[in-house]
Amino acid sequence: MLRFITISLLLNFWAVNTQPLDHSLWTEVLQKYVSDKGEVNYKHLKNNISVFESYLKLLSANPPTNECSIEVKKAYWINAYNAFTVQLIIENYPVRSIKDLWRPWDQSFIEIDGEKITLNTIEHKILRPMGDPRIHFAIVCASQSCPKLLKHAYEPNTLDDQLNNSTADFINDPLKNNINKSAIKISKIFKWFKSDFPKKEAFIDFLNSYSKIRILEQSEINYLNYSWKLNE
Repeated sequence: MLRFITISLLLNFWAVNTQPLDHSLWTEVLQKYVSDKGEVNYKHLKNNISVFESYLKLLSANPPTNECSIEVKKAYWINAYNAFTVQLIIENYPVRSIKDLWRPWDQSFIEIDGEKITLNTIEHKILRPMGDPRIHFAIVCASQSCPKLLKHAYEPNTLDDQLNNSTADFINDPLKNNINKSAIKISKIFKWFKSDFPKKEAFIDFLNSYSKIRILEQSEINYLNYSWKLNE
């Protein structure tokens, strides 16, 4: 009987922990404090922090298990990166830029299941190895040249559409990329993370999958300056 109970409890444990985390609290925060342009009202959020803090506690206590689907893992870690970046800014607000902070991406301030990790851990050790370059248009480093912070959490069941939409929105945003058919000036995100994107002509094919303007294969490629000014 004891063995049966132990096995039952173990099965129940895994059943609970393989379910996707409810990200609705994050959506509630985003809806209230992020504009359609992706601008974040850090000042008001800092003064009304309770719902946001509840979501951070949920993230900390409920990381995805190995048994979770790739969509569950990816959505969780994208939301975690964005939410903990917002937390970092709020804790240091007012601030003009995330780069004014001491080693912002290397601070071990993020607690996940009792372990302290950094933003760089999430981006470079967890998300990038998943092999999906679209994550670069979903994670937001609190800066004007970053992708827009969405007004909705990323969710496993809509993740593919959300990532496609975020990628298309970023590539077609004239403040982030200047595109015409024979010459393009694109975000330095494409330069910094060149290894994550297709190579040579395949890179133009990748851009054309999302660009409203058809880019010629031999187009000249240059990079825009990156604004690290706070996205508020």
